[in-house]
Amino acid sequence: MAEKAKAPNGKLGVMIVGLGAVSTTFITGVMMTRKGLAKPVGSMTQYDKIRVGRGADKKYLKYKDIVPLADLNDIEFAAWDVYPANAYESAINAEVLKERDIEPVKDELMKIKPLKAAFDRNYAKRLDGDNVKDAKTRWEMVEQIREDIRKFKEEAGVERVVVLWAASTEVYVPINEAVHYKLEDLEKAMKENDVENIAPSMCYAYAALKEGAPFIMGAPNTTVDIPAMWELAEQTKMPIAGKDFKTGQTLVKSGFAPIIGTRCLGLNGWFSTNILGNRDGLVLDEPANFRTKEVSKLSTLESILVPEEQPDLYGHGNDEDTQYYHKVRINYYPPRNDNKEGWDNIDIFGWMGYPMQIKINFLCRDSILAAPLCLDLVLLSDLAMRAGRYGTQRFLSFFLKSPQHDYTEDEVPVNHLFQQYVMLKNAIREMGGYEADEEID
Repeated sequence: MAEKAKAPNGKLGVMIVGLGAVSTTFITGVMMTRKGLAKPVGSMTQYDKIRVGRGADKKYLKYKDIVPLADLNDIEFAAWDVYPANAYESAINAEVLKERDIEPVKDELMKIKPLKAAFDRNYAKRLDGDNVKDAKTRWEMVEQIREDIRKFKEEAGVERVVVLWAASTEVYVPINEAVHYKLEDLEKAMKENDVENIAPSMCYAYAALKEGAPFIMGAPNTTVDIPAMWELAEQTKMPIAGKDFKTGQTLVKSGFAPIIGTRCLGLNGWFSTNILGNRDGLVLDEPANFRTKEVSKLSTLESILVPEEQPDLYGHGNDEDTQYYHKVRINYYPPRNDNKEGWDNIDIFGWMGYPMQIKINFLCRDSILAAPLCLDLVLLSDLAMRAGRYGTQRFLSFFLKSPQHDYTEDEVPVNHLFQQYVMLKNAIREMGGYEADEEID
């Protein structure tokens, strides 16, 4: 039997990298919920019920009645950002929430003033803020972030901290075995200020783990998806989770692809395009940043509908006729702001190869979908730490677009939404002292 989670002790500090649309929507929503002025819709930890026990002992319980989750009233927030605006100003600027949904917590939000960010403009060329740390090397960045975490713990009187990346997507950092495979090589590169291989986000992750804080990567950055970070997580006994919040189009994909697979229909091609206009869209308009996102968004389908397993169904397309054609596009379109739109055109075929089409148009609100994920990932990472779980938390794949997996061992990540849900439920059961009693088929 896996370890049962210990009860939370004292307050939980949530330190967020990036004080933009997603994080201010998350923070404001938690504060409004605490006051009874809003409902945390979309949050699994606040609404979902799981069966525990079987037969006569069967019960359907909310997560908090199975495991000792931190209470929303016990959360204290802090953030880093390249722009100096406080959380209230940022929430107003983001134009996601109406003023009437921000004003009641204005005083609390104004107290959240962003700490100086560890930032390198080469990793996000479209951002140009001046609330930035003066660090000569990547190692200095790490030391300053560690100091921020310690100071916040002391000043806010929190017992535990979770660090969440909700900032923009960085330029794609290819995995380099000479730097990213061993912890000592990673540390050496940080000290030698190897700016090519060490992204600022890696400094946040390293600092968090060293300070005893779980780290969550909400963008598709390579950050903790490298063996050196797994080694550090093992050494510090800290949970890590990543990568990339699964909010709009990929959520649809991970839930809809199983329909095609389960019904044994064929797939010729899946074309996905998005328009969005927030800061995320602006950063992704840069090709090197889009590359990071593309890698993340493309990986979902291929592990759900596998050509090698069903060549008759998925082995047709333009990729030298070995599999269906899968294309993903993101277009920056400022008038949309945070209200992004995802179009999917799916070319399928049925009996005797006759073609059919499915079109999905998801008019979603990016931050409204991401905020509950932030809450769930924070609460469940904190829970995992108290249950003695460390390293990559595969049970959190449900919330993530491109779940971390051990590619050095050729592990295939689980992207199928309903299989991910089974993993999530089993982990909650175990951490509540129950048996993990569902199979992943």
